[in-house]
This record gives sequence, C-alpha cells and structure tokens, in this order.
Amino acid sequence: MAEEKRPLNFIEQIIEEDLQNTHKREELKFRFPPEPNGYLHIGHASSICLNFGLGEKYNAPVNLRFDDTNPIKEEQEFVDAIKEDVLWLGFKWEKECYASDYFQQLYDWAVEMIKNGDAYVDSQTSEEIAMQKGTPTEPGKESPYRKRSIEENLDLFEKMKNGETPERGHVLRAKINMESPNMLMRDPVMYRCLHKSHHRTKDNWKIYPMYDWAHGESDFIESISHSFCTLEFLPHRELYNWFVEKVSKEGELKPKQREFARRNLSHTVVSKRKLMQLVEKGVVNSWDDPRMPTISGLRRRGYTPNAIRKFADSIGVGKRENMIDVAHLEFCAREDLNKTAPRVMGVLDPVKLVITNYEEGKEEWLEAENNPEDESAGNREIPFSRELYIEKEDFKESANRKFFRLTLGKEVRLKNAYIIKGEEVVKDSEGNITEIHCTYDPKSKSGSGTEESMRKVKGTLHWVSAKHALETEIRLYDRLFSVENPDGDKEKDFMEFINPESLQVIKGYVEPSLKSAGIQDKFQFQRIGYFCVDKESKEGQPIFNRTVTLRDSWAKKK
Repeated sequence: MAEEKRPLNFIEQIIEEDLQNTHKREELKFRFPPEPNGYLHIGHASSICLNFGLGEKYNAPVNLRFDDTNPIKEEQEFVDAIKEDVLWLGFKWEKECYASDYFQQLYDWAVEMIKNGDAYVDSQTSEEIAMQKGTPTEPGKESPYRKRSIEENLDLFEKMKNGETPERGHVLRAKINMESPNMLMRDPVMYRCLHKSHHRTKDNWKIYPMYDWAHGESDFIESISHSFCTLEFLPHRELYNWFVEKVSKEGELKPKQREFARRNLSHTVVSKRKLMQLVEKGVVNSWDDPRMPTISGLRRRGYTPNAIRKFADSIGVGKRENMIDVAHLEFCAREDLNKTAPRVMGVLDPVKLVITNYEEGKEEWLEAENNPEDESAGNREIPFSRELYIEKEDFKESANRKFFRLTLGKEVRLKNAYIIKGEEVVKDSEGNITEIHCTYDPKSKSGSGTEESMRKVKGTLHWVSAKHALETEIRLYDRLFSVENPDGDKEKDFMEFINPESLQVIKGYVEPSLKSAGIQDKFQFQRIGYFCVDKESKEGQPIFNRTVTLRDSWAKKK
C-alpha cells in the first residue's frame, strides 16, 4: 500500500509558487539563525526542524548563522550548546556563519547609506527618540539632528566606531518616514555605541548593529532565498525589505521573509529571559535541568531526537499561535521509546516479599524478553530468590474484586517467574507492613510449558531479587508548572505557579543488569515508565531520570 502523501503546509506552498514564478531550484537556500544568548528550547526545535527539513526536502543548503550582535548577553557557551543541539537532532549545516563576520561589510554599507542621504547620526537620548516616534495613531516628529550634513554624519559615525563617543552619546538611524503607519519605519536605529567586548571580535568594535539592520543584510550576504521567522516579525518585513533594497543591485537574488506562528507548550515558559530567571534563582539546577523545556534539558531527561522531530512534524506550521498540550510531546516520547527502550524491572517504593516455601539460599536465573516490540532485542537473564522487593501499592491485606494485584488468599503472577499466593504479613510496632509472606507454585514457572504455568491469574507484578538488587537514586521529574499557561495571568508572577512536586528524589531497587548502564541509556521500567541514566551517575552507580510515566498520569491527577 502506497504511503499517504501529506498536503503541503503554507510555507511549502510559498516555495512551490516561487519555483514556478521567480526562483530556480538551485537558488533555494535556507538558514537557522539563533541568537547565542541562552540555550535553545522546544520552540526552537520546531524552527530547526522546519528550516533543515526544507533543506532535506528540496536538497538545498541550510546555514547555521549566529545573530551575535549583542555582546552584553552572548557567550561562547551558548554557541557550543546550540551547535550540539542541532547536531543531536540529526541535522547538518552547510556553513557555520556569524553576523559578527559581517561587521565590516555592514559598517561599509552604513557609510554608503549616510553618503546617499539614507542614514544620519542622532544625538538624542533613547527616551527622547521614543517620545518623538509618536504612537500608532499619531505620526512621529523628525529628530532635530535629521538634517545634519553628510560630512558631519560621516565624521560622527567614524568617531562612534573608534570609541571616541560615550556609550549613550549617539546612534545611527535610517532616514525613512516619521509618518509611516508602521512604527518600525520611523527612522529605526541601525547602530548604537557599546563599549563591550564581543565573544568573537573582542574589543575591535565600539559600535554594534541592531538586529533589524544585521538580519536581512546577513541573509543577503549568504544568498538566503527564504528567511522564515516567527509571527512577531511580520511588522518588521517592510523594514527588512527596505534595508535589503538599499544594498542590493538590480538582478541580484533578494531574500524573502515570511512568517509562521509560534507553537506554545502548556505547563512551561519558553522566554529565554524567564528561563534564565529559573536558573539564576535556583528554581532549577541548570539550563539542562530535566524539567526545563530546553533541548539539552529534554535530552538529559531521556527524550530522543526522533521523538522531538516527530513532535515538531505533527504540530506542523501555521499562521495562528496556539497552545500545544505538553501531553502530546510526552506521547511522542512514549511512542518512540516503546519501540526502542529495553524492558527492565525496578521497584520505586519497595516492600519485602518472602516466599516461605522457596528454599533458603537457593537462587535461579530466569529468562526475560528485552523488548516485545523488537524481535532482534533478544533476551536476558534475571536472578530470582526467596526474598524479593515489590511495590507497596501492589499489595493490600484485603481488597475488592477490582484490585488485580496481591492480597491475602489471592494468586498473582510474578513477571517472568512464578504464580504466588498471599498468606500473611509482618508489621512493625506502628502497624506498618514490613514483610509480605507468600507461597509459590513451583510448577508455574513462566515459559516452562507445564499445565500449571498456563493457569490464568488476573494480576502480574514486577519485582527484583532482594539479594541481587542494585540500590539506586531515582529522580522523578514532573511538569515544572502546575497550570497550563503560567504566563496567562498578567496580575501574577509566573514563578507563583511553580509545581512544588516537579522533582522527587527517591531510593529504589533495580535489577543487577543495570549496574553497567551507561550515561543516556534508556529503559522502560516495566509497569512504571521510561527512564534514562543521568550524566551525574558514577561507574556502577547509575542515577535514573524519569522521562515520562507509562501512561498520562497528569490527566488522572486533574
């Protein structure tokens, strides 16, 4: 049966129309242009998948360009993290570019614009400039410095470049139209004085280009055919085109900006400023804390590149912003891990189970399937003995008929092992159960083919042998915020909605095979959820992060 062909999204429709009317296929070129002022998050993942996905679809190059025009916020650490994230998602860029590579060209173009009467040096304060820009319903007023001579502008601009003027002394503005209905066209600032060291150009520059001036010109320099950005840049498109027109010549390929809507994710925030607050205030431990919506946080939590790409593909691109339930992202993780993660047994809240008719000191190794979804995954052996650990919630002294786990007088099967029957309990002085005593049917061993092994019982429990169990730290991660839209209430700080139960650290027991598990190895703890080995683990002492529960437990909580 032929694979069903999905309809083109509106971005692909734009490209197809351009290929018919204005562009040659070999002219197609895309870019992903992050600003290195923080770690990438799940929203960036969608943009990465869009731009690099278009590159794969049209066999076109895609540049990774860092829009590094603000030395105050940008660091090499963020550059390195961004590159790691893009590679981890499975994409390769054609060229690694930086807006800072183009500082000299941008400066030269700005000088030409001054000579052509398209730019001028303004000596007003930023507050004065904001005041004279007007409002969306009132036109702006021209700066008193707008009619400066070309010679004076050139002299002042060179002094700005050389650091001979104070940081807030002057700015360079484009000379466009102070009465434009688009506020961004009212003589926007192109350069500001900033005496800060840049992570790449060091102290070579004392002026830095504004984003609107650098972005479109960088696209033009790199021969980008289509520049896709989020919807808040729609009003910037007119300015983007105006700047490109000023530096391009007739017949040259000009980049085409088009916009798509952000996809917001429930129970999280994706503002870099707010994510930085979470880190700086110690709400989370780092940018890659597994509760963070950063790509590095999701990776550390155990999400796979394939799950994130499937998520991005399934939500698509649209023209309207909307809220995507984080449960959908979790579903993509479960679906992918279900196919690939080996099954193992771990007990998170243990109580001891003693099989009274099992010979003391005896142990045997039972065969268990690694992954029923993958025939090639094979089997492993797990130890079985007289004393085991099971989950506390898997036992009740007495229960109704709908409780399909262990109770006194009732039979259940131990996964990959025997049928057992609850007989009695041992309690401490406070009435807490410390041991459950049971008996087992020696002929009921799973897979033995005996009549007893075929006997149907309604419950199956996971377990670990107490003698062989590996005690380990397990980190149970949950949603960082307790409400769907932490940014939604403008009267409250988003920090007020932090989920106090977003992380629980417990000690549990896992089967001994996991002693050799490596960093980032992923497993399904049967009947519990998906877990991966954290980077803070030591040799022989794995720490497990819960990626997602086996089912959507949040919906049940609500």
